[in-house]
This record gives sequence, structure tokens and C-alpha cells, in this order.
Amino acid sequence: MNGAVGPPSAAGGAPEALEIRLRGDARRCLDVALRAVDPERLVAEWLGREPARAHGNVIVLAVGKAAVPMARGAHAVLADAVSRGVVLGPGGAKKGGVADAAGAAGSGIPPGLRLFRGGHPIPDEAGVEGARAVLGEAARAGASDLILLLLSGGGSALLTLPPDDVPLADLAVVTERLLKAGAPIHDLNCVRKHLDRLKGGFLARAASPARVLALVLSDVVGDRLDVIASGPVSSDPTTYGDAIATLERYGLWGEAPGSVPAHLEAGARGEIPETPKPGDPVFDRVATVIVGNGRRAAEAALAEARRLGYGSALLTDSLTGEARDVGRYLAGIGRGGRDAGAPIQAPGCVVAAGETVVTVRGPGRGGRNQEVALGAALELDGVYGILVAALGTDGIDGPTDAAGAIATWTTMARARAAGLDGGQALARNDAYPFFRALGDLIVTGPTGTNVMDLYLTLVAAAE
Repeated sequence: MNGAVGPPSAAGGAPEALEIRLRGDARRCLDVALRAVDPERLVAEWLGREPARAHGNVIVLAVGKAAVPMARGAHAVLADAVSRGVVLGPGGAKKGGVADAAGAAGSGIPPGLRLFRGGHPIPDEAGVEGARAVLGEAARAGASDLILLLLSGGGSALLTLPPDDVPLADLAVVTERLLKAGAPIHDLNCVRKHLDRLKGGFLARAASPARVLALVLSDVVGDRLDVIASGPVSSDPTTYGDAIATLERYGLWGEAPGSVPAHLEAGARGEIPETPKPGDPVFDRVATVIVGNGRRAAEAALAEARRLGYGSALLTDSLTGEARDVGRYLAGIGRGGRDAGAPIQAPGCVVAAGETVVTVRGPGRGGRNQEVALGAALELDGVYGILVAALGTDGIDGPTDAAGAIATWTTMARARAAGLDGGQALARNDAYPFFRALGDLIVTGPTGTNVMDLYLTLVAAAE
């Protein structure tokens, strides 16, 4: 990880030794956390313990932000047992969706697998083409084949195959509006599952009678299999009626393009088949394993913090809420540690994993982790010896090139010295230019993994 640009100086002065040390320690903890959820290693380790060779021909279908490294991990163990497959990851596409041979080779995907790159978080035609390829491979599989499905976060947007009566453009509009409304992932995916031909268990139906083994890198709170990548091989407890209620709850039902309410209402009337529900025999030959998640990353960060001399505690692996409010909460935990020795005594490190939401109110640029950090910075103004870091483990925070940001007791003083208004930046959802100007962004580039977001609160010992 490249870490935050900097370190910055306090307002008008040289960087304080304590702040430099805290920033370095935070970066080391985050680096270790990312290495602990390396998808290639996690898949290879699991398959090494539970070999899939005994199932005959193996068809690899890798979908999500970690699709390429997960496919590499499978190939490292299974090698020539893999007969064919599709890798569908993010990052833009060659013309027509599928990468050419040179592009596939350059990505490092194993031989025999076709590579597609689709849009995220808004689905695009390249992703649809990749989804068609996934469906085609699943439908071709026979009873003696094993489909090795490698799922990771981002799969909901990438694996998009809307029904014939819903244009992709309409689905994209609904997706974007739900994101801007701050809909949590389970609400967003409830709607997606009922506007798609693969999500919500439909891929399992297409794959029958083949056996399916899904290895999953979880990016959702609670590791809910029906929510991760919209559960393409998992039973779906939600209904068309739930999807309608979700759009109504966010005030989007009347704004949705006409094809969307028409399709959902037809489903609610029983004119379109529901997603497969718990107990459906289509899942009898499906097995699913979580190979990595946010808790694994958080525990690795904790272990590194202890090695560095901090008393450490895991706050939760299910942190949710409005990003700015979560930032204030994390700053408050730091203040409690400094002033009262609770929930942890200084020097201390409190780690959490989870996923916040941002209700977009302004025209600015940023991401949920940058907004967490900005909320923390406002709370920490002048409160000596506390650092809060927020990191998207995929290395991508909103539509920016940053993974997150760091806030300390000097952030707001340095902002004022630079003529920046942190409160105004928060009101405009404009955290990215604020932190970029201060050198407080965390920039990693795409990490190849995705296990929600990671939050560190470091409290220095009293001096």
C-alpha cells in the first residue's frame, strides 16, 4: 500500500514526531490486513485442503473485484483439471466486452479462461456480455461437471443480465438513484435480484444438474450469502413485493423508468417466476464456503497493532451507518480512550470492519471512507494524540483514485491554514479535494481484494 501522501505538517510547522509515528503504524496495520485477505492465497489454501479434482471436469466462473486473483489461486491448485471458464472483473472492457488474447494474458488469468471486464458500480454492456458468457458456461455443464464459482464483492454490478423487458439503461438509472439515496447493500440487492436473470439463485437453476462449489470473499456485513454479489447460487428470501417496497421507501418508485415498475408489478402478480426460495431442490447440489471476510482483515490489523505495542480491541465487524456519523463515533471512541481509558487504555488501537452509506446531498466528489475520515476530523479538531483511518479494502472509495483517508488532531488546523472549510466540504459531499489538498488521502490503487471497509482508531500514550 502506498499509504497516505505526506505526512503533513501541523499548521505552519514541521510534522510532529508523534503524528509521523501514528501514521506509519496505521499504514503498517492496514498493509498487514490487506495481505491477510489476499484472494489468490485464500482460494489456493482452501482448495489445497479440500481438493476439487475428484469431481471430474472443473468449470471456473470467477465474478467480482477479486475475480482475477481468485481464478489464479484456483489454477495454482487445480491446473489441468480446469476445462474452461469465464472471469468477469471490473475495469472497463475491450470493444465487445471480452478482452483480446493479449489483454487476457497481461491480466495474469490462467489459460483456457475467457476474460471480461464490466462496469462498477453502474452496470454496462460489457458486463452484460460477460454475464451472458457465465450463463452459457453454466447451462452447458453436465451432471458430472463441477462449477467452481469464485465470488467477490462487486459481483452484483458486474454479473448483470436484465430480463428482456427491462433495458440496461433503465436498470442503470435505478441503481444509480438507490446509491445516491444511501440505500444499504441489502436493499439495493433486493431490487437488483428482481431485475435480473442470474441473481437471487437463478444461476444455480441455470447450472443444474451440475454440482456447484462457491468460494466466496465476503464484502457484506454478516456475510449474508443471499446479499454477496446478489446471491447468484443462494436462495433468496426477498420478493417482488419487497423490491417495490424498497423503491417506495426511498421515494424512487414514481421516478423509476417505466419498464422497472412494470416488471416488478408483473412479478408481484405472479406473472413472472419468483427467485428460488429456501428449500428449492435447485440448491441440493450447491455448496458455499466463505474463504475471507472483514473480520479476518480486522483481526490481522489487531495482531499487528499489538506487535507494535498497542493495547488492541475489535470494536465490531458489522459497523454500519451514515459515514459522517460513523466518523464522529470513531473519534469519540478515541477521546474516550485518551480521557477515561475506555473502551481501551492508551496507547491503544480500536479496529472495526463494516460498510457505511452516504446520503448524497451535494455535488462534491468523495467516497464513504473519505466521508468517515472527514466526520472524524471535525470531531478531533485539536484533540491531541488521536488518529482515525478509514480504508476501502478494494482500494477504491467512491468515484476517486483513493482508498480512504486519515484524520488526526491537526487536520482541521492545517485545513484552516490552507483556506479550506471542513464543514462545508462535508455538506457538499466533497471530501476528496479536501483531503487531497492536505495530503491525507490513502492511495493504494486497486488491491485485488474486497472485504468491506476497515477502520482504525489509534490513541497515543500520554506524554
